[in-house]
Amino acid sequence: MKRVLVTGAHGFIGRHCLRILAEKGYEVHAVSRQCIAEASSPGAQWHECDLLKPGCPSQLIGEVCPDAVLHLAWCTEHGKFWQSEENVEWVRASLELLSSFTKNGGKRFVAAGSCAEYDRHSGECVENSTPLLPASLYGSCKRAMFQILEAWSLQTRLEFAWGRVFHLYGPYEHPDRIVAYVIRSLLAGTPAVCSDGGQTLDFLHVEDVASAFVRLLESGVSGPVNIGSGKPSLLRDVLLEIGQQMSHSELVHLGVRRGNSDPDRIWANTIRLRKEAGWRPSRTLEAGLQQTIEWWSAQNSNANPSPECVPKQPRSTPNT
Repeated sequence: MKRVLVTGAHGFIGRHCLRILAEKGYEVHAVSRQCIAEASSPGAQWHECDLLKPGCPSQLIGEVCPDAVLHLAWCTEHGKFWQSEENVEWVRASLELLSSFTKNGGKRFVAAGSCAEYDRHSGECVENSTPLLPASLYGSCKRAMFQILEAWSLQTRLEFAWGRVFHLYGPYEHPDRIVAYVIRSLLAGTPAVCSDGGQTLDFLHVEDVASAFVRLLESGVSGPVNIGSGKPSLLRDVLLEIGQQMSHSELVHLGVRRGNSDPDRIWANTIRLRKEAGWRPSRTLEAGLQQTIEWWSAQNSNANPSPECVPKQPRSTPNT
């Protein structure tokens, strides 16, 4: 398994996967809707392709003939993806990609699922025992794609793994998402207006998420695998840790923004990821937050940042 096709390669997780795969010596083919300069990702061959256009996934598979696919592409527009009708389109596009890959002799298909497939009050989630009860169109479409992929693999003997991602943060995160929002606010010396932070969530640095996906690609693990830290954290504690590290705890204003009266309680059981795939995170939450603070600080101080590094102005309220 040497030639790997990565969809969503310019996204939050994908860009980090490219580096890891290239360092491991894979022939990496990266897909994006927009034209990407080869120099931006050394070791990757870029293909400009709109996977939502019928026929394009099949054409791409025919051109690349990959041994493995790391399918990360999906609709992720901040504040809109939960109920976007594009979720349904991604199910169709993913099925065309899957079918073409199988017909062309592909060996292993690894795709990104989501903790949104579970009920948001599930507590600790175990892959093959915690019920799948999504509360959004996004979660429902991810669940549907997983169920089809699982049945397809049984019928065709295609190897597959489904990485259910929990709550991630790190470099290149959308600036309106909660960790990035708080860091950017404190760097600007302005209050970060948040809910009371009563949610119990599972946070994992995006580079660790990427390394987990690459490990799933290389392993023989099949079926659903949670990708998280395995450690529940109160959101308020995460936000206060950011404030403490930045010496601006007084700017983290908890309880100002209206929160959900029934806060989320959901985190990953990571036994499969650790024992079957042999994966461990490379950093603690505290170290990951410190690295993320340093990254955003560098963007602020960079007089001539590259276009992909320029934080966009907020378009909506942060996820809290």
